[in-house]
Amino acid sequence: MLNSWVVVPTCLPFVLRRCHACPSDRFRTSGKFRVNANHKLIDAWLLALCTACGGTTKLTVLERMNVRSVRPELLDRLHDNDPSLAAELLQDPVVRRRNRIALDWDNAWRLDTGGSDHLDREVIDVPVRFAARIPVRLVRLIAEGCRLPRAEVERLITAGKLVSAVRLNGRLSGDFTFTLKR
Repeated sequence: MLNSWVVVPTCLPFVLRRCHACPSDRFRTSGKFRVNANHKLIDAWLLALCTACGGTTKLTVLERMNVRSVRPELLDRLHDNDPSLAAELLQDPVVRRRNRIALDWDNAWRLDTGGSDHLDREVIDVPVRFAARIPVRLVRLIAEGCRLPRAEVERLITAGKLVSAVRLNGRLSGDFTFTLKR
């Protein structure tokens, strides 16, 4: 029997970018957008506040685009300050590269294991699904899901009792499956 785990975001991640007003490098996005139209051209930004001084930075979403080339549903979502749109845009590699930002997912996700009735079996096959592209250390994820210390999970990996098709000692943000033999 397979018991699936899901990594789910709980809030928007911190944006790592240097503040222009203070030495901080962390911004919190609230999902608010600023849209500015100049004749037939439109600009749109996702607003983020510095966690130290409260200064605002604008993350470019649309830049000098013709209004007719922007989908009407996207414009509606921008005007409505749709938080799910903010999450989608922060995940977009083009937006991150254009704005030279990185994301900090610490304390912004949770693991749904579907209960602990499977943990007492001899062999467990667990598929792990990511609801968003959240880079997570797999040792931490498995330790949290199996309610084991990280050192114990690392010992199981070196002993060959915890196996997967992916490398378990690094970070991953995509779906995978692992097998635990006790």
